[in-house]
Amino acid sequence: MPTVVFIDPQGAEHAVEAPVGRSLMQVAVDHGVPGILGDCGGACSCATCHGYVDPAFLPLLPARTETETFMLEGVPDLRETSRLCCQIRMQAELEGLRVQLPDEQV
Repeated sequence: MPTVVFIDPQGAEHAVEAPVGRSLMQVAVDHGVPGILGDCGGACSCATCHGYVDPAFLPLLPARTETETFMLEGVPDLRETSRLCCQIRMQAELEGLRVQLPDEQV
């Protein structure tokens, strides 16, 4: 099972096993990772699972959808690597992915 590393707002690293097919938001919530709220349950209708993905993994991720892009417009400190974790499904190729969580979620 692939592993993903979430880096919480305080800088602590949380390495967790991530089942293939599960969203990063679900994985973080399942493991109690601080900094991911997932208020909408993964429906891409909030931005409380915002994270900054490791740039090396961007080519392996699906492009942002129009809805995800719209939701991200309201987050503070939007970056090129900003993604909603509910929109990224874990796959074997993402082994070792690192996701920095912002200081606050909207």
